[in-house]
Amino acid sequence: MNPPISDLTDRAREIFRLVVEGYLQDGQPVGSKALAGEGSVNLSPASIRSVLADLESVGLLAAPHTSAGRMPTETGLRLFVDGMMQVAEPTKEERATIKQRLNDPGPIEHALEATSTLLSDITGAAGMVMVPQREVRLRQISLVSLAPNRALAVLVGEDGHVENRVVDLTNAADASTLEQASNYLTARITGKTLPEAIAEIAREIASGKSALDKASSDLVQRGLAVWSEDTTQRPVLIVRGQANLLDDSALEDLERVRSLLDDLENKQSVASLLEDAKTADSTRIFIGAENRLFALSGSSVVASPYRDREGKVVGVLGVIGPTRLNYARVVPMVDFTARSLGKLIG
Repeated sequence: MNPPISDLTDRAREIFRLVVEGYLQDGQPVGSKALAGEGSVNLSPASIRSVLADLESVGLLAAPHTSAGRMPTETGLRLFVDGMMQVAEPTKEERATIKQRLNDPGPIEHALEATSTLLSDITGAAGMVMVPQREVRLRQISLVSLAPNRALAVLVGEDGHVENRVVDLTNAADASTLEQASNYLTARITGKTLPEAIAEIAREIASGKSALDKASSDLVQRGLAVWSEDTTQRPVLIVRGQANLLDDSALEDLERVRSLLDDLENKQSVASLLEDAKTADSTRIFIGAENRLFALSGSSVVASPYRDREGKVVGVLGVIGPTRLNYARVVPMVDFTARSLGKLIG
């Protein structure tokens, strides 16, 4: 079991802090000569090496084989973040820039994309925003023939949002069947959310109260299945700034970066990770193997929930990058951006 910060001596705590801060600043292991040369540690290099060895023995520091210096382990980073880190709040100018970037006119989707890009720009990592699962009230569904056994379902929301889905049919459907199914669906979905409409129509068909013939009933249920499946499988994550992950240090560990970029391609899995931050009261930090998804790439995620004007959590945003993220700067930036975005969500 690793010691809490309070169990370290003042000398060990100070040296540990300097090693972590030095590593987070330039990504390189920190050696005893560098620590002695800074003048902040009034010890000889030999005494410093002894303290470094003690910190390594309890799992807080590690010595890469290519260097005599030390760098924090993931356990050490967690200890530092939870017990020693002094966050640097965004400056007045930075807060103004964030608000300005997010307040450009346009649909909320544009604000979400701007948020992801903004997070990437201000942190030098990749920015991520989980899109709110909007419960759109529906206005109309139309079914249009594409081929004898295929139809196009056109769903229109009360806000004017339109989505199209292709429906494969068991049997060929003529124009009359498509029109009957369209009228039936529209009459029952108007003013309802998709889950509400699906539940009502399913109950009506199951109870035998539906006036649909067999062909139209099959068409309705297939159309609903397509929409229901799409609701659960729809991409829910906007990622920007992946190129930031390909910095100079990435050349030393291309396999790790390749693994990270592959993970980011699986947006549904990343969104599942971010779901864990939805219930948090504030910004959460996942370091390396603390989350299984990024265990191989050794990456860190800083994520914060954002709320609508009523205080309801509607999504999560954050950044992902190497474990040597500048947490003291990134954490308050992510937190402030989450609060700023929340003010735009109706």
